[in-house]
Amino acid sequence: MIITRTPFRISFFGGGTDYPAWYEDNGGAVLSASINNYCYITCRYLPPFFDHKHRLVWSRIEAVKHLDEIQHPTARETLKFLNVKKGVEIHHDADLPARSGLGSSSAFTVGLIHALHALQGRLVTKRQLAFDAINVEQDILKENVGSQDQVATAFGGFNKIEFGGPQRISVFPVTMKLEKLKSLESCLLLFFTGLTRNASDIAAEQIRRTPEKSKELQTMKDMVNQAVSIIESENNFDDFGRLLHENWKIKRQLTSQVTNKHIDEIYEAGRQAGALGGKLLGAGGGGFMLFYVRPEFQSAVKEKLKNLLCVPVKFENIGSQVIYYGPSDIE
Repeated sequence: MIITRTPFRISFFGGGTDYPAWYEDNGGAVLSASINNYCYITCRYLPPFFDHKHRLVWSRIEAVKHLDEIQHPTARETLKFLNVKKGVEIHHDADLPARSGLGSSSAFTVGLIHALHALQGRLVTKRQLAFDAINVEQDILKENVGSQDQVATAFGGFNKIEFGGPQRISVFPVTMKLEKLKSLESCLLLFFTGLTRNASDIAAEQIRRTPEKSKELQTMKDMVNQAVSIIESENNFDDFGRLLHENWKIKRQLTSQVTNKHIDEIYEAGRQAGALGGKLLGAGGGGFMLFYVRPEFQSAVKEKLKNLLCVPVKFENIGSQVIYYGPSDIE
């Protein structure tokens, strides 16, 4: 039996420049961090005593005889991609809801790929995990997704990630003293809007409009280096929060589906209560709203948004890992 644990992520700057439609010609960059909320995949070879060959437990329970009968598209195509011949049982559990802008879909893909590699006795690098997940999601499933989530959840940590060029993807850990990292962490509040959505559907319009949004996307890409400069300075992180606000003003212009009245009301309420900036995480349309709020104003923001679930933000730096390995006797 194998159990993998793969973190979710929050993306600060550069989202939208990680789509191949943009970065293959222009280059892209994002600044993101993995957090200590996880996707867990439990996987084992299924003993041959059942009428079914494969069993999957997610928000549904599937028991099938053939791979083609599996309804979960990522699970089905990943099993095919890794040429799994034996019957398997797969369980999915997560700390936070799916379709909420935290990279949960890619965390599932990365975690499942990691588990299946381990089940077949293979060690795999974080880079290979990320590229395998990108291949499954973009090339096999033809989903309208970028390339940052697969990298962020596979590698873990606080990173500047660049896209394009000979290496296609380059990961640069953002280094800062622990007390400074904790200071930034203490200024972040994460609220669940109560809305979930299909990111691929929203991203389709953004990808279609990429040629006409080159100015906005270039500005968002440039903000990544601006944010890194703020982190590297001796000042506090307030300019980081203000830059988040500028980023959100641009992001909401990318497509009509990024925001809506409910999301705008949440954002304005947070700002009025003391947040210096923030953004909706992921493609838009729902999910989690991230705010930068000085500690002395956080009680006021929480009170203003008391009808929303607030999730503490804690960074992690390990990425996807096998947390349990029990050899199987099933041949």
